Amino acid sequence: MLTLNRPERLNAVSLPLYRSLLDHLDRANSDPAVRCIVLTGRGRAFCVGADLKAHGESPPTGDERSRYVDTAQRVNEVIQMGTTPVVAAVNGHAIGGGLEMALSADFMIVADDAKLRFPEISLGTFVGGGTVYTLAERVGVVKARELIYLGDFFPGREAAELGVAWRATTSEEVVPTALDLARRLAEKAPIALARAKQLIGPAGAVPRREALRMEAEALLEVFETSDWAEGVAAVAEKRPPRYTGE
Repeated sequence: MLTLNRPERLNAVSLPLYRSLLDHLDRANSDPAVRCIVLTGRGRAFCVGADLKAHGESPPTGDERSRYVDTAQRVNEVIQMGTTPVVAAVNGHAIGGGLEMALSADFMIVADDAKLRFPEISLGTFVGGGTVYTLAERVGVVKARELIYLGDFFPGREAAELGVAWRATTSEEVVPTALDLARRLAEKAPIALARAKQLIGPAGAVPRREALRMEAEALLEVFETSDWAEGVAAVAEKRPPRYTGE
C-alpha cells in the first residue's frame, strides 16, 4: 500500500511528493510480486491537491512549474497505464490533483462523507491528470462539464451514485474495503489482467475493427503463458488457480 504522507498539509501535493510517488509506482510496476497497488492518504484527507500555501509563500518559476506539471502528468499516466491495477482508497477529502489521481486509478473507494471537488477553473488554473477524459468516461460529457466548470463540492456518496467512484463506505471501512478488493485482484492471472488494463478504455477511442485486432493480439499472447495452462488445469481439477505471471 502506498500512503501519501503529508498529513499536516492534508497531503497536498508538491514536486518532491510527486517524485517519490512516481518512484514507488515505477518500482511496484516492475516487481512481479506486486499484483495490486492500493493508494491512500494519511490522516483525515486523501489529498487536497496543490499546496497553494507553499505556492503563495514562494511562487514557482517557469522551470519549476514545468517540472511540477510534467511530473504530475507522469504520475497519473503510470497509474492509468502501468501494468499493475491500482485501487484508490479515498479515506477523506479529495480535491483538485488529489481527485485527479483517484480518478486515474482502476477503482476508487471513497468515504461517503468525504468532500470532493475540482476547484481549478474557479482558481484561475486548469485540471490535469487526464481529467478531461477520466471524468467524462465515468459520468458523461455534460456532467463532467458541470463538475469541472462550476467546481462545486460533492460528497463521496454522490460520487458513487454518479459513477465517479466504484463504491462509497464509511471512512473506517475505506482501507479494509480497498485491501479486500486488492486481494481479489491479486488472485487473477496478472498477464491477462495487465492486458485488460491496457485495453479497456483506450480501445473505446479507436475504431471497432482496431479494438477487435488488439483483443485478438492480447488473447494470442495469453494463450502462450503458463498462467493460461494453469487456469485450464485448475478448472479440470476443481481447485483455485495458482498464477505465477509467467
